[in-house]
Amino acid sequence: MRDPYTVLGVPKSAGSDEIKKAFRGLAKKFHPDQNKTDPKAKEKFSEANAAYEILGDEKKRAQFDRGEIDAEGKPRFQGFEGFGRRRPQPGAQEYEHNFSGGGAGGPRGGFDPSDIFADFFGGGAAAGRGRGRSRAAPRGEDIQGVVTVSLGEAVKGGSARVALSNGRTLEVTIPAGMEDGKQIRLKGQGNSGPPGGEAGDAMITVRIARHPFFRVEGRDLRLDLPIALYEAVLGGKVQVPTIGGAVEMNLPPGSNSGRTLRLRGKGLPAAGTTVAGDLLVTLRVTLPEKTDPEFEGLMRKWQSLNPYDPRKDML
Repeated sequence: MRDPYTVLGVPKSAGSDEIKKAFRGLAKKFHPDQNKTDPKAKEKFSEANAAYEILGDEKKRAQFDRGEIDAEGKPRFQGFEGFGRRRPQPGAQEYEHNFSGGGAGGPRGGFDPSDIFADFFGGGAAAGRGRGRSRAAPRGEDIQGVVTVSLGEAVKGGSARVALSNGRTLEVTIPAGMEDGKQIRLKGQGNSGPPGGEAGDAMITVRIARHPFFRVEGRDLRLDLPIALYEAVLGGKVQVPTIGGAVEMNLPPGSNSGRTLRLRGKGLPAAGTTVAGDLLVTLRVTLPEKTDPEFEGLMRKWQSLNPYDPRKDML
């Protein structure tokens, strides 16, 4: 992973707005849904997303600047991994795969716990036989991996390569309707167990990449929708983007900026069902880039004839 500042093309002194603007520009340029014929677009999009995961978070950015974490967000010194199995986060849903076929990337790392387990249990097994009982060989340790997919891939499913914590890379199938933060279990793709013990599993956490417009909240999506001043005053039908294409939405007259409208069933579908979350559309009244004397005169007339204080309840 390259330096996140280099990836986003911003200096280390850049403010949060400058970083966000740089990311949005790269996300629009390389988004896989808009570059289906460019095989490198997905890689560049994932790289930009990973960089923004660091620089877009004030805490992670500070940790990176201090050298506490690397460009992938991992601690620069993690010490020795224990032999206990890491369990999924409470409430995390797992998708179990019976993995077939090898992955690219060579052997399963230079450190193999099975060598030490063999030493531990070599004498222990003999002692157990001497006492007339046997002990089952322990299972290999599970390993972790994280894969980032686009919003379109989370909805429709697909495949992606994932780098595991032991240095291997594997191809993983992403089920349609995948939710952010859920896990996929790859049976037998973890660290080897001692002689006679089965291998552990690979636990792959799926993250949905930041989208230029939509924000993911479970199965719901959020969208900030710019509307013109006259649309806010008069109401009417407006076009709203969704993951399935643009739809028309009825805008009530007198709609204030910040008002949120709900489009039911326009969020993320649940895996294996037709049930979907909702799209929550927050209105953002937007003035034209250039105004003219007539517009300004109208506003002054309104100010003199119909003054009101929108901040009266805050002061």
